[in-house]
Amino acid sequence: MCICHLPCRPVKPNIIGEQISSKMGAHYHCIICSATITRRTDMLGHVRRHVNKGETKSTYIAASAAKPPNEILKEADTDVQVCPNYSVPQKTDSYFNPKMKLNRQLIFCTLAALAKERKPLECLDAFGATGIMGLQWAKHLGNAVQVTINDLNENSVTLIQENCHLNKLKVVVDSKEKEEGDDIPEEGEENFGNIKVTKMDANVLMHLRSFDFIHLDPFGTSVNYLDSAFRNIRNLGIVSVTSTDISSLYAKAQHVARRHYGCNIVRTEYYKELAARIVVAAVARAAARCNKGIEVLFAVALEHFVLVVVRVLRGPTSADETAKKIQYLIHCQWCEERIFQKDGNMVEENPYRQLPCNCHGSMPGKTAIELGPLWSSSLFNTGFLKRMLFESLHHGLDDIQTLIKTLIFESECTPQSQFSVHAPSNLNKQEEYGVFIKTTDETTTDNYIAQGKRRSNETTTNLAKRQKTDASTEHPPFYYNIHRHSIKGMNMPKLKKFLCCLSQAGFRVSRTHFDPMGVRTDAPLMQFKSILLKYSTPTYTGGQSEGHVQPASEDTVADRVEMSVNDKAEASGCRRW
Repeated sequence: MCICHLPCRPVKPNIIGEQISSKMGAHYHCIICSATITRRTDMLGHVRRHVNKGETKSTYIAASAAKPPNEILKEADTDVQVCPNYSVPQKTDSYFNPKMKLNRQLIFCTLAALAKERKPLECLDAFGATGIMGLQWAKHLGNAVQVTINDLNENSVTLIQENCHLNKLKVVVDSKEKEEGDDIPEEGEENFGNIKVTKMDANVLMHLRSFDFIHLDPFGTSVNYLDSAFRNIRNLGIVSVTSTDISSLYAKAQHVARRHYGCNIVRTEYYKELAARIVVAAVARAAARCNKGIEVLFAVALEHFVLVVVRVLRGPTSADETAKKIQYLIHCQWCEERIFQKDGNMVEENPYRQLPCNCHGSMPGKTAIELGPLWSSSLFNTGFLKRMLFESLHHGLDDIQTLIKTLIFESECTPQSQFSVHAPSNLNKQEEYGVFIKTTDETTTDNYIAQGKRRSNETTTNLAKRQKTDASTEHPPFYYNIHRHSIKGMNMPKLKKFLCCLSQAGFRVSRTHFDPMGVRTDAPLMQFKSILLKYSTPTYTGGQSEGHVQPASEDTVADRVEMSVNDKAEASGCRRW
């Protein structure tokens, strides 16, 4: 083993006064893999690893020359070729996550519902990777969409083109159509639309071209691409944003959330909905900067991602209405009661008065914290979700039908009951945010032109009146976890039975997809705890009975609830002090 002093590993020159030393660093070269190593001890360990593996120079060169073959996966009748280590982002250029299948199906149903309004749609998958999402759009929706798949990595662009040929789809690169001349097109190939593959920065592409549908799914946060997405998005178009930086959104890295989203956040029982409202607020601010407003079609927060889908409404009036829905949240750290701050610029003398609880008067110190800014309006559009459910049935996507049904019940804030999965009779024409949308294939020219027209004064007035009446029908913000508010020494009722009890008490109630044990209701926390205690059974009775125990007086129930809150406050006192 000989040391090398040749200039094959230059060292940065050191400037000392006026003298410049151009000394080359001494180093070693591995005789097997030609690796350059600086230290002698590292070189000995490197060669020893080759010896332990039984590698020689000839066997190593032969092994490195033979690249492992790409694997072909199939999802939703779409074949996709993936690189080795495709599920590890650090080891591959084209990342493919099988756990995001639910995300891809939700976005597909969104685009399929939008395609019923107008066609053809210009769609953009800004971060293609393997191109699986854009391939599914073009293969199943055909000529109704004009798909553009973009990626900045050259290897990913090559892989996307190979996947297009693998699925018998035509590829357009730099406005020139490239086809394999040896391949004979099959009978159904002409029904598929062309796919345009581009290699450029996503921000540059969205500044240069206009689209009807844009999907953003970068590795991490999407805030760096929101301004470009709303720059040229067409009126009544849809922007879908997938955020995978769940460590910051789920309050595990609070300083990162403050840096990326400019909001204060803590870990709460409703942290998943809090994350969804943070992303929607960032999307709303980006749209308002471009004189555009948004209507949230749905927001989903699951284990691996947060998906937000919004419809774009052009005009400063819509932008102002959107900006007004971004508010701060007052959160009690003792009982986890919460309420959005009241509108107004005046300084509140005692903001604790806005909270329904009395923890500030009974507990020492500061009991509440200000979170946000957050999106304070609705997270779901019931009409659009029903159309998505119909499209999922039409295309045979069974995996997401249960989730979409849960979103529909959550948007209406009603308990789950017998639900018809067939297309409703009034599905032909729906009204969303003051816009009449034709949802059948028989779209007349007048209705299509009316979608792009500005609202008249009469329409704007009717829209304002309708928004005031719809404010009371929106689903209540946030939810309660039934385990978090359980009474010590009591067995809780079954969740379905508890939902019926809340409904019989006159409150709106539904389950939520954010938490399997969460209850979305407009009941105050004190009433929630009172009903929970009323229908709970003592632990020593040996489990739950069919009927509830003898109902106690209202004073006794209130006292027990207050004692339960005090006990939990004392138990968590060490955490605060």
